[in-house]
Amino acid sequence: MSAEGQYVFKMPDLGEGTVEAEIVRWYTKPGDLVTEDQAIVEVMTDKASVEVPAPVSGRVVSITGTPGDKVAVGSPLIVFALVGDAAAPSVASVAAAAPVAAVAPIVAMAPVIAVAPVAPVAPVSGATRVMSSPANRRRAREAGLDIATLVGSGPRGRILQSDIEAAASSRTDGAKPSSFESATTPAAATTEIKVIGLRRLIAERMSEAKRTIPHFAYVEEVDVTELESLRAHLNAGRDQQTPSLSYLPFVILALTRTLVSFPQCNVRYDAARGVLVRHAAVHVGIATQTPDGLKVPVVRHAETLSLWEAAAEIRRLSAAARSNRAARDELSGSTITVTSLGKLGGIASTPVINAPEVAIIGLNKAVERPVVHGGAIAIRRIMNLSSSFDHRFVDGYDAAAMIQTLREYLEHPATIFMPVPPKGVET
Repeated sequence: MSAEGQYVFKMPDLGEGTVEAEIVRWYTKPGDLVTEDQAIVEVMTDKASVEVPAPVSGRVVSITGTPGDKVAVGSPLIVFALVGDAAAPSVASVAAAAPVAAVAPIVAMAPVIAVAPVAPVAPVSGATRVMSSPANRRRAREAGLDIATLVGSGPRGRILQSDIEAAASSRTDGAKPSSFESATTPAAATTEIKVIGLRRLIAERMSEAKRTIPHFAYVEEVDVTELESLRAHLNAGRDQQTPSLSYLPFVILALTRTLVSFPQCNVRYDAARGVLVRHAAVHVGIATQTPDGLKVPVVRHAETLSLWEAAAEIRRLSAAARSNRAARDELSGSTITVTSLGKLGGIASTPVINAPEVAIIGLNKAVERPVVHGGAIAIRRIMNLSSSFDHRFVDGYDAAAMIQTLREYLEHPATIFMPVPPKGVET
């Protein structure tokens, strides 16, 4: 090996006024050999999660910070020993020249960040870098697997989720404890889990929303018997290539009609300027649970979509969010949010407002139960709508009136598809 020169890589400027970034996880350690453009660390700002690639090839001499630590922009992040005769660039130019992986924004409700995958590169001889996504690295850790020992089935040996699941299943099948061992082996008393990265950001955003927004909660019972009948009819007539309809696209279309009469609920609050920005377009955030946490992709201009178009867009965005393929503008800019736990929806909930919005609608579980209908006891399908409003800007009366109007649309679903009458015209 020829003489080595040192290269000090500083925390790069990640844009949008970022002054520091939190270390989420290191992909390398002192002594490792890395190649140029190989992902070396994942960092998080208040705007995005970023995989930072190595600006040079060389051996890692030292790193700054452990997961959870924050490093200021321009401060030394990692030091490389350059292998060969290539001279190291000046330290002052490192931060400015360093490229970073594509970023995806964090929406105000604190969903998980979508990190654009970094293209894999071949490691230099002796390198310890294993090609895999951050989500799969986390899955391997949670399964108690050393990802460096796995054989990847992806392109160029990339470790996929299926590889981790197969390894975990194989290990479990081959090493199951006896029932006696399971019953007599004491469990650890406590486990300490450092709150870093996404979980820290979620905690901060949720705390900020509850601390600064006076929530007004309102729950209304909705008879969705007719809606269920229409949904079943449309699903029965669809072709096999078309996924079935859920309640969500119906609710979104009904919500766009409702907001025509309640524009004060289709608003974003600019706290810095003290201004309510009222939107004519309806950009509906869809709270989506993913393996990496909660994300809120946005169905833009929902007021222009047909039922099937809305359903297709919901599916596309949800799939993109779960696979970390959602684009930056698909995870921000919602004007009102709808959240649903599906079959786990329970009777009622108190959703936290997705700041800077002023309203959020929650769908609870739809169940059949006996109710009084038309003067007689009948079995009807009932679903509760749980909502929260920013009481600073939406009065309780208006919040209740909005949910009642939404209920009317859902209980008489044909009206969802009728033209909205002009204001002042009796119907």
